[in-house]
Parts: sequence; structure tokens; C-alpha cells
Amino acid sequence: MDTFWRFPAEWEKQEGILLCFPYNGKDWPGKYAAVQWAFVEFIKKIATVERVFIIVATPKLQNRLHDMLALAEVNLDHVSYLPYKTNRSWMRDAGPIVVKQGNKRKAIDFNFNGWAKYSNFKRDRQVPGKVASFLDLEFEQALYNGRPVTLEGGAIDVNGKGTLLTSEECLLDQEVQVRNPGLTKADYEAVFKTYLGVTHTIWLGDGIAGDDTHGHIDDLARFVNENTIVTVVETNKTDPNYRALQDNLNRLEQATLENGKKPNILHLPMPKPIWFNGIRLPASYANFLILNNLVLVPTFNDSKDREALNILASCFPNREVVPIHAIDLIWGFGTLHCLSQQIPHGGLPPE
Repeated sequence: MDTFWRFPAEWEKQEGILLCFPYNGKDWPGKYAAVQWAFVEFIKKIATVERVFIIVATPKLQNRLHDMLALAEVNLDHVSYLPYKTNRSWMRDAGPIVVKQGNKRKAIDFNFNGWAKYSNFKRDRQVPGKVASFLDLEFEQALYNGRPVTLEGGAIDVNGKGTLLTSEECLLDQEVQVRNPGLTKADYEAVFKTYLGVTHTIWLGDGIAGDDTHGHIDDLARFVNENTIVTVVETNKTDPNYRALQDNLNRLEQATLENGKKPNILHLPMPKPIWFNGIRLPASYANFLILNNLVLVPTFNDSKDREALNILASCFPNREVVPIHAIDLIWGFGTLHCLSQQIPHGGLPPE
């Protein structure tokens, strides 16, 4: 049994997935209707294997969503609604990180602040507490030297054994989107150990072009098991992502895990650049979501879609790997992983 609180790996048993249904089109201007139906398909796939906890802004919207889910023949027995009006729908970052100690669970509140970029985040700040209350979870605000710590779920990825992936661009930049002014690597690693049970951190460099979070790891590199990491690699040397992703690859090849061993490193391709309304969008196959017996992968009408799906299928031989069309979702600057946050199962892990 665990003797400390730890953040379980995403492939460990889940009770459900937290989502927030969009109630206006501000994050997807001109594509709101399409995005709503993309959400319905996303919910449908999740509900085949586990519960979906959906935050909805109003009773009217809940009724509308319920009708849409019924039309799409979603398993409504696996859908629960949490009434609350948020600012946005990005639950990976605004939602709580749920940690475990044996069969006990606790929701950690990491002081979401709109990615240190947007001013309208105060309703999102309340999401962790609302979710903790709804799920009857113990609740704690993350502090360091008595001050709240800002950390989005999209900025970290763990193997559940003590190693965490993150990026310097997101957490250490002291000029752009500064989450925690003055915090050093050592400070963050102390926070990771205290709240997530992490004993070893692998720091990558910069994120991908178009990422308005300024370097989230879930567009770069992800654990697929306790000793294997997939990382996105750009083969076009003229692409702005090429050097940053090569640097990240080199860092991973020199890295070690919590046990001192080198991780296995697999390459994921990048899709061709996606532009919409003059803006390059942060499309990445690394934004996949691991569920009970299922992995959902964003696809982009690209010839590399099949390659990425095959690579991820080889990583998850005991899970079905399913593509989700993400051309509309990515207009909001994120896809499947960014929109969701897993709720670990409350039972004891297998021996």
C-alpha cells in the first residue's frame, strides 16, 4: 500500500473523466456548433469504458446536451452532470489533480490563473473545489513557502513510479506567462515531491509553435508505460519546430528514470502545419488521452495520422486505439488531453 500521496499514471484504473461542455463560442469563434458535436463524439467514446463527469453552465444547456447525447446514442448511464458556469472548457488545466494514498483520494488545487495570460479565469479557479465537493474528495490547496503554487495539468506527465516530465519554457521562463515568479527547478521539484509523490524530474526545453500555454508537455512527450516515453519529432528542417523538438529528443536520450535506468524513447511524427484565419495551430498527436481499455488519439486529416495511430497502437497492445477528428477542436488551441482530466479509481492498485 502507498505510504505517500502520489499522482497515478494515466493508464492506471480510472473512475471517470472530467469534461466541461462549451457554453459559448469564444474559444472556437465560427466553429461553435461543430465543436459541440465534436464534444458529443468525444463523450460517446469515453462513456463506452468509464463514467464522464460533465460540467455544464446552465440547466437549459444541460437539457440540450442531454438531447444531443441521446441522439448520438451515448451510454447515458455513464454520464453525470455537474452544474457550474466556468470561464472556459480546458479541464486538464483548470480541473483538480487527483492523487492517491492507498485507496484514499485527494483533489489538489494548483491555483489556475489563466495560463498567466488571460484575465478571465476567476470562475475556472473554483473548479477544483466544485469537483472535490461533487465527488466527495479530500481537498488541499498546493502551497510552497506559504504561497499558492500555479501548475496546470497539461504542464506535467508522470509514470506513476516517481518520474515526471515537464518543460523549462512553461515553468521557468521569467518573462513570458510567468506562473510562479522566482521559482527554480529545485523549488518545483520540491512541490512535485510534496504533492505528487515525484522523486525525479525530466526537464525538456521548448514547446511547439502555436501553443498559447507556452510549452505544455502534453503536446511534446508522454509516458505510455512506466519506462517508455513517446516524443514528437519534426522531420522538416525548415519548420520552426525542428530545432526545439530535436533538443527535446536529445534531452530524453540523456535522461534517466527514478530507478536510474534510461527510458525507452519512441518517436511520434508531427502533422503538417495547420493554419486557420492566419494563425498556426498547435496540432500534436501527443495530445492523446488514455482511458480504461481505450486510447483516444487526435487526428488532423493528415497522411501522418495513420503512422501516429500505428505507433500508439504498438504502445498499448491491450487497449483499443481510436482516432478522434480534431480539426475543429484544435481551433481552440488544444484537443483531447487538454480538454479532459482523469479521476483515478478509488480502489487499491493491483499488487
